[in-house]
Amino acid sequence: MSAYDASVSGDAAGADGPPASPPRQVLSDSVYENVKAMVMDHEIAPGARVGIEALARTLDVSPTPVREALARLEADGLVVKRSLSGYRATELLTRQGVEDLFEVRLLLEPRAAALAAENIGGGALDRLESVIEEMRGLPDKGDSYAEYGRFAALDQQFHDALAATSTRPLLAAALERLHTHLHLFRLGAVRGGSPATVLEHIRVLKAVLRRDPELAAQAMRDHLELSLRRHLGRYGEGAWGPGGGATS
Repeated sequence: MSAYDASVSGDAAGADGPPASPPRQVLSDSVYENVKAMVMDHEIAPGARVGIEALARTLDVSPTPVREALARLEADGLVVKRSLSGYRATELLTRQGVEDLFEVRLLLEPRAAALAAENIGGGALDRLESVIEEMRGLPDKGDSYAEYGRFAALDQQFHDALAATSTRPLLAAALERLHTHLHLFRLGAVRGGSPATVLEHIRVLKAVLRRDPELAAQAMRDHLELSLRRHLGRYGEGAWGPGGGATS
């Protein structure tokens, strides 16, 4: 049999045989997204132990992609690994935790916005405009992360992309490591968060477009202070539980 005939024969056998397994990276990403959704939706309760073997059985995969997913989720701050006891889901932010998170953001993000106004290029502006446009009309809350997850991701993208244009890699990296939107969306719904967030993002972007660092910093500061006020309102209402909506 020629090499050509062997190749054809092998292709035919593959076509008639069982479907090929998904590429390793595709499987790894799929498991990561599935486990993340379970944490975000509190299907894995805050503080609960996360069993690798049990998750592998639930997702019908080997333990290897589950371990990889948990390592990524540890970097996201959604699970923590402890010696002897394995992985556990992190606890939800308390009121003090939310205030601390925004204190750090108020120190860093107005400065990032000001620097963006000085340094941003046309390509970055296009990306920010595209993110805002896609956010319009998307749900920021729902019964599951599958419903509001895209809005959450775009919300994070807007802030990360703006910081990336500051030309200060350490500043951008510090903000990215906060994983702000995962932790806030995990808390639950904030009334009216979506339209307010989009409008506030537009104000920030307009200030950046004007190349006005002071105005951009103030627009970001106003956005963060309004967002903090929305989040602190949940504690008076007892609005706990999954469902998203914890915008920006």
